[in-house]
Amino acid sequence: MSAGRTCPLEYSYGVQALSRPCDFVADTLYVVGGLYGNLEALEAIFELRAAEQGQGRRVTLLFNGDFNWFNVDPQKFALLNCAVLDHPAIAGNVEAELCAERLKQVGCGCGYPEYVDSASVERSNAIIARLKATAARFAPITRAFSRLGFNAVVEVGAERVAVVHGDACSLAGWRFAAEALEPPDLRLRRALGVPDTVVTSITEMQAYFRASSVRIFASSHTCLPVAQTYEVDGRRCLLINNGAAGMPNFRGQRFGVITRISTHPTPPAGWLYGCWVGALRCDAIAVRYDHQAWIRSFLSSWPEGSPAYESYYRRLTEGPDYTLEQAARQGVELNPHALP
Repeated sequence: MSAGRTCPLEYSYGVQALSRPCDFVADTLYVVGGLYGNLEALEAIFELRAAEQGQGRRVTLLFNGDFNWFNVDPQKFALLNCAVLDHPAIAGNVEAELCAERLKQVGCGCGYPEYVDSASVERSNAIIARLKATAARFAPITRAFSRLGFNAVVEVGAERVAVVHGDACSLAGWRFAAEALEPPDLRLRRALGVPDTVVTSITEMQAYFRASSVRIFASSHTCLPVAQTYEVDGRRCLLINNGAAGMPNFRGQRFGVITRISTHPTPPAGWLYGCWVGALRCDAIAVRYDHQAWIRSFLSSWPEGSPAYESYYRRLTEGPDYTLEQAARQGVELNPHALP
């Protein structure tokens, strides 16, 4: 397979790895995936946390990979990573590729499926090549990347939460992608050209929950958010993929999304959709960053004609062709007041 589509064996951990004891305990957990170098979004997330802390809640941030991507400016690279690595974090394929010499032949390490066009894959490989040149100037940071795990298991309330970057089995897996889940989103599958053979069945998901002994999977990696519940041996379980914290996720919108899992039962400010899993309140919440400042920052590094501009500028300014209604799937309540 070509660079960018390859998923190295080192990325595989298998679902049984998630059946281990919990790594830490949290009351309110923010899962922040796909920050993509957006410092303005990071500041907005810190403000969300501060607002909850002002209400006496204990909030833990867990960055679940790809916090780097567009931040090729050395100062921005250092600022973002010094801030992120002060919190619990796991590696995404971006961080894995920035620290691992043995994996440099696999490009961005995204493990793109065949239905993603080759031009997009080549541009991603060009982006990671430029980011690697920046990262090479910061050996302490890249050494820190090498110490990051590929997943985390967190106890929230009395429930076990598996936080992954890709899916239940691999750092760069696509089984938790919105377009892969059963029942199928036919509109999305047609738009992306997903073949009929690509499907993560309800039975497969139930098997992942059983094998890992977790109640919730929280992921990112595949860039489109989705949340869906599953009945597993008489218990409600949840898959929630936050899409991207640092990019717009819905058509015509300009905010990122993170996942909030909490012992506090009240839906939080800025919730987009959510549900209860046992005694836990689980929500996708909006990250309303300074859009104009972020676009200026992006264009200063990635002007028109650059690989990142060609792949991402339209999404950054208009959002993808995807809606809140598509993200909030079975068992998940849509906030009717989520959008202006």
